[in-house]
Amino acid sequence: MKPTARNTKFFLFTCTVASCFLMVLALKSPEVAFSEDTPISQVLVALGESLPKHARPKATAKQIQQGKDLIFTGRTIGPNGKKSKYISRFYTCTSCHSPVKEDPSVASFDPQARLDHAEENGLKFLQGSTFYGIANRESWYNDDYEKKYGDLVKPARNSLAESTQLCAKVCSSGRYLEEWELEGILAYFWNNQLKIKDLELSEKETYRVINSKDKSESIALLKKKYAVKSPATFGSSPKRQDLGFEGIQGNPENGKKIYELSCMSCHQDGGVSGVAFTNSKVDFQKFRRSIGKKTDYNLYDIIRKGTYAGQGKPRYMPLYPKERMSDQQLEDLRAYIEVESN
Repeated sequence: MKPTARNTKFFLFTCTVASCFLMVLALKSPEVAFSEDTPISQVLVALGESLPKHARPKATAKQIQQGKDLIFTGRTIGPNGKKSKYISRFYTCTSCHSPVKEDPSVASFDPQARLDHAEENGLKFLQGSTFYGIANRESWYNDDYEKKYGDLVKPARNSLAESTQLCAKVCSSGRYLEEWELEGILAYFWNNQLKIKDLELSEKETYRVINSKDKSESIALLKKKYAVKSPATFGSSPKRQDLGFEGIQGNPENGKKIYELSCMSCHQDGGVSGVAFTNSKVDFQKFRRSIGKKTDYNLYDIIRKGTYAGQGKPRYMPLYPKERMSDQQLEDLRAYIEVESN
């Protein structure tokens, strides 16, 4: 049946907000099939947006699988039919990055909402931003990461390929990727895009996108519904570490979540760190005694500053930007340690 103003209005009344949006776009672009699981890039292209340089729409299933293997295990079966060399002998990508959606809202960065989401969904509470939707971002190694990596971030900031190479070589204490390996990882990223359903468009927003005569306005509205960059603000330790952050009262119950989903995700037997933590009073007392001292067990300094990989010390502690762990959460972690150390 040919759509008319009348039956289109009826459809808009009875369908969900997301499917209304997709249906109307499909009517305007009949050569493209949409659903709530349609990657955002396909809708943006239908609205006139160009694909980014890292787009891999023609990637094969083999390339995507190779990329997934490299990200999860650090190696895969190469073009020669043999197992490739490890990217790093110390880390995999998932040591610091989650491959799945980790924020309840893809448009905002709330570390407490992320922690609660991690607990509810059995996820880790990690330093690096999620790989879910990384291909939909427009910049990487943002904001204060220049303080840590200096000029290395310049070619990486506006290139997903270059940022992936920086992470492989420097952040993972590994090596640069071969061309086919990079292609596989970019293929995996492109296959792991945000979907239309992730945007949670309201009825009003859907109406504006559909009815705007200016496609650039529709594109801009869509991009407000998800983060095109992952912000990174480096925090600092409190002026008086013995007193903690002024005006913040720690919650030990929340601190327990952080200890288990963050600290213990790396610091455990078989974990990526060379140092294993336990739930023993001895370990908690060591943390408590180290507050205010120059030691890797100083919670404030190790979380806010991290450590650096160096000669003879390839394993290191990545810092947590404030968007990844707040000052409140740091005090919550301290409160939990103090309770358990008694």
